[in-house]
Amino acid sequence: MLKSGRFFWLLGLISLALLTGPMGGCTGKEPRYPADHARYQKIDAAIAGLRQAYVKRDMSGFRALLLPSGLLDRMELDVEKDMQTFETITLDLSVERIVVNGDTIDVFVHWQGVWKKNQADAGLRERGHGMLRWMGMQSILLKSAEGDLPFGMTTRRPASEPQKTGTGG
Repeated sequence: MLKSGRFFWLLGLISLALLTGPMGGCTGKEPRYPADHARYQKIDAAIAGLRQAYVKRDMSGFRALLLPSGLLDRMELDVEKDMQTFETITLDLSVERIVVNGDTIDVFVHWQGVWKKNQADAGLRERGHGMLRWMGMQSILLKSAEGDLPFGMTTRRPASEPQKTGTGG
C-alpha cells in the first residue's frame, strides 16, 4: 500500500510540473513573426491616428497620414469641410478585416458616429462600412478609400435636408 501511495504522489507531482511548466513560459513569449507583428502595430497606429485626427479636427494631422498621390484630394476637401462645419465629431471605427499583399494593406472597417454643429444640435447619426487602402512597410500611409466611409458628412447632408430620426423610415 505504501509503494502505490508513493507512486500516485510521484505521478501527481510530475503531472503538476508538466501542467505548470508551459504556463510559466508563456509570460515572456515573443511574437512568432516579429516583423509582421511590428507592421500590424504600425497599421493599427495609422488607423487610430486617422480617426483621432478627424475627431480632434486636426487637418494637418489628417493630411500627414495621406499618401501624396492625388487620389484622396476629394476626401481631403470633404474632411476639411467637416472640420469647419461640425464643432463636435464622435467616431467609433472598428476593423473587420486586414488583407496584406506586399506593401498594399486593405483595411475593411465598420464605423458609426455623431456629427454636431454646436452643443444644442442633436447631431447627425450615421454608420457604414468601407475600405481604407494603405501603403508601406515602415511608414504606413493612406493611398485610397472606397465604400461608405465617415469622411465628408457635410457633403452627404445638405443643411436643408431633414435629419433621420431612426424610427424606421
